[in-house]
Amino acid sequence: MSAPGDDWRPRATRARLVQRASLLAHAREFFAARGVLEVDTPLVVNAPVSDVHIHCASVQLAPLAGAPHAPPHYLHTSPEYAMKRLLAAGSGDIYQICHVVRGLECSPLHNPEFTLIEWYRAGFTLEALMDEVEALVRSLLGAVASGRAGERLSYREAFSRELGLDPLSASVAQLQEAAQPLGFRGDAHTSRDTWLELLMASRIGPRLGGNALTFVYGYPASQAALARLDARDPRTALRFELYCDGIELANGFHELAAAAEQRARFARDNAERHRRGLPVAAPDERLLAALEAGLPDCAGVALGFDRTLMLASGAAEIEEVLAFPTRRA
Repeated sequence: MSAPGDDWRPRATRARLVQRASLLAHAREFFAARGVLEVDTPLVVNAPVSDVHIHCASVQLAPLAGAPHAPPHYLHTSPEYAMKRLLAAGSGDIYQICHVVRGLECSPLHNPEFTLIEWYRAGFTLEALMDEVEALVRSLLGAVASGRAGERLSYREAFSRELGLDPLSASVAQLQEAAQPLGFRGDAHTSRDTWLELLMASRIGPRLGGNALTFVYGYPASQAALARLDARDPRTALRFELYCDGIELANGFHELAAAAEQRARFARDNAERHRRGLPVAAPDERLLAALEAGLPDCAGVALGFDRTLMLASGAAEIEEVLAFPTRRA
């Protein structure tokens, strides 16, 4: 914490601000060379996400012209919903570099407000998108990525290698035992996915990407979010995450285009939110209408730019690469 009266100063050094600007310009050149259109979607949105692990910040606005009262609004946690509406309207391949806001996120790797690079590629398989993500990340990391191998592990392989467990068949008792070193005991209401996510975040993820850019793919179907299930093994989803030096950098999907299935997933999320005592809101009907109108076959990914800059610059925590982290905003 800075001394009292000193919080007006930026946290990032000028050198890191220069590096940030350089890498953002490089990212734009990367997409321009591939014919991917840059777009800009609203920060203030009408519906929150339903994911139980993501907490939306609400915004109080005055009533719009002709309206008797102001409906609830939120700061977006990702531009995903709006970008999919653009895709359904015929935008073609698109990307966006934007600030997003997520509540209850504060750690050496988390600031409530951060920068995402998110993009969607029509006709791409998950494998093709992983290739493109790796190309961009290698170019942004520069010397940090030089000499590093590329590694691709299935979710099952990651659990087997690091914990000696099959995450698709292990019992809850086995998962609970694997989590004992973390000191989290859980209770009778702790779900299977909670144990899996805890183990991935705290015991497996930090071990990944030490000598390679490591992609983990084939997450359990219960963690599909907005991804399609794998027709070859419906127990798993067409979803990946990228790790470098134990830090998760990106989360990508072969995007679900079925409106009815997406509505059902939103309903399941809200049921789980209710069970956990979290806020529940109606789903984004505009997104569902866009899916109903027809989302092109596409794959999409969100890359945490600030974390990537952390690795490229040798920063120890995310605040070191932000001009004004939330505590100084």
